[in-house]
Amino acid sequence: MSARTPIRVLVVDDSALAREMLSQILSTDPDIEVVGTAKDGFEAVEEVARLRPDLVTMDIHMPRCDGLQATEQIMAYTPTPILVVSSSVYGEGMGRAFDALEMGALEVLKKPEPKDWAHLEAIGLDIIRKVKVLARIKVITHIRGRRTRPTPAGVEPLAAPAPSGRCSLVAIGSSTGGPSALLTILGSLPKDFPVPLVIAQHIAEGFIPGLVSWLDSGCKIKVREAEDGRNAEPGAAYFAQTGTNLEMDGLVMRFAQPSSGQLYIPSADTLLESVAKTLGRNALGVILTGMGADGAIGLQMLHDKGAPTIAQDEKTSTVWGMPGAAVGLGAADKVLPVHAIAEELVALVAGRS
Repeated sequence: MSARTPIRVLVVDDSALAREMLSQILSTDPDIEVVGTAKDGFEAVEEVARLRPDLVTMDIHMPRCDGLQATEQIMAYTPTPILVVSSSVYGEGMGRAFDALEMGALEVLKKPEPKDWAHLEAIGLDIIRKVKVLARIKVITHIRGRRTRPTPAGVEPLAAPAPSGRCSLVAIGSSTGGPSALLTILGSLPKDFPVPLVIAQHIAEGFIPGLVSWLDSGCKIKVREAEDGRNAEPGAAYFAQTGTNLEMDGLVMRFAQPSSGQLYIPSADTLLESVAKTLGRNALGVILTGMGADGAIGLQMLHDKGAPTIAQDEKTSTVWGMPGAAVGLGAADKVLPVHAIAEELVALVAGRS
């Protein structure tokens, strides 16, 4: 979008202070125009239909109609890119922001609080950057939000494979749209999946604990935050923590400081390259939906070592940037819809594919 065609944003929050703060932050950029505000979900649905904004910033906890209900209605009738700006990072409500992603919202950011105001300029720049990126995404209609989190489409988890003696680890990189894709994949794996999974998911600071808890509640396998120096164990998925890169020394998890100017933290390339160097063909590599090209080079390294590699297909990706880049490099052995990836992982671990 050019400066002559500003990105039109609707700000939704029940707090007048939050609406004003977000509106002022966004209005500092000449490429963004705040075309309206709404104080609850009912107003949000009405204003999206009336104003047809390019993007909505959506609070979660609101009276009358909350952000989940509003997201569900908007994505069913007037699909619009939605950026969740929420305080639901910690505590009992932390999974609700990720429920909004299931219903079609694109990403989550932590709502600035008074204690953050010393860093408000940097926070504002991050919000503006997200708005500019997400407003360009062509979203699809979601007829209804998924209210529960069993395995996708109500199917039973796949049967545990007999390990082939070759594969010892699955490494995954994902970004925009990744939480929902990961729920589809991890939620279909059996409790006794015989190898560990390690994951680099691009997400806003503070949301990894909530993401881990949300996924753990919807999966048979265990979902945990990675721990420096600990072994990755079978039947568990481990997420790189906020602000650090995750590297693998065989099956031992190691934390590494991001490089200067690193755009995506944690880095999917860093994770996959370390797996390629220490496990080689005895690992599996997967790149899921996401913007940019992070992970493509790492997946290519795994591919060149003889490890099986998978990229999510364009049709089921929210953004086909990362998997598209991997496919463009010839790094993916298979390009699969997200709902077929778990079955492929089970087959590959068992040596059947």
